[in-house]
Amino acid sequence: MRSRYLLILLMFSVWGCSSNQDADGTANDGAKKYRIAVIPKGTSHDFWKSVHFGAEKAAKELGNVEISWQGTADETDKEGQIKIVDTFVGRKVDGIVLAPIDRDAFVPVVKRAKQRDIPVVVFDSGLRDLTNVVSYVATDNSKGGHLAGEKMIELMDGKGGVILLRYQAGSESTEQREEGFLEEIEAADGVKVLSESQRVNSSAEEALKIAEQLLRNHKDNVTGVFTVCEPNNKGMLQALENLQMAGDVKFIAFDSDPRIVEGLKDGSVDGVILQDPVNMGYLAVKTMVAKLEGEEVEKRIDTGVYLVTPENMNEEKYQKLLDPDQFEAK
Repeated sequence: MRSRYLLILLMFSVWGCSSNQDADGTANDGAKKYRIAVIPKGTSHDFWKSVHFGAEKAAKELGNVEISWQGTADETDKEGQIKIVDTFVGRKVDGIVLAPIDRDAFVPVVKRAKQRDIPVVVFDSGLRDLTNVVSYVATDNSKGGHLAGEKMIELMDGKGGVILLRYQAGSESTEQREEGFLEEIEAADGVKVLSESQRVNSSAEEALKIAEQLLRNHKDNVTGVFTVCEPNNKGMLQALENLQMAGDVKFIAFDSDPRIVEGLKDGSVDGVILQDPVNMGYLAVKTMVAKLEGEEVEKRIDTGVYLVTPENMNEEKYQKLLDPDQFEAK
């Protein structure tokens, strides 16, 4: 654990050596240069690479912002993310843009930042207590869950059995999706929830193992499945294919990646609930800078949620969401 913390500190040691900023935080052209830390839940999944693209797009557009993008590789590494936040607080950055891994554990972390006069914008996934947060920039995840539930009932003609594969406990965004979905399903008289207690912790391999077990256990009764994030999607789709159930069992995913897009094309995926990760990163950074410049900002900013199916996936507005831009380091 100590060695990991030292590595995190080493990652930060090179920041602040930018040639376009003087020691007093002023850009070479005399304008105020804002140093903003953007801290995602993780860095390995496609979703976060698109959020990164949006954050950098905002910084480039504004012209007086230096972004430092740092996150843990594993979205379960709560302690690692806390150390990253605390390190940036110690460096007295101008602002922190944070996607918290856990809705409870980061309430005191954000409070510590505020006590040091460092504003925090939370994005993607919320906190149980948003008192000390400047703004919450995210998808309406509950609405996304409801959209998935409504579509699932339609696909099943209002009857059959459903499996929900949950994400790790404490992730506010996915919990909202799960609860929204279940509210719709449980209100449908002819639909039975076969399983809704199994969770996966950020690993597509773990999702595959659990999904295969669930599908085998309920093989004679399962009509539809819903997964709430990228690793769960990948694991479930592979499990359906392995058991030769793809295309027969209705499948709705939340978030896109190339495998899910192919699934929409070949009939193994019946619907995808899409966020706008580029817009999320963009608006989170823009909102932080607006706050730093003394502007009033909205406490809650909705970045959009959409249902995409094989029937509408070729519409231009959905093509960009199915294959969003991603940040590529030079």
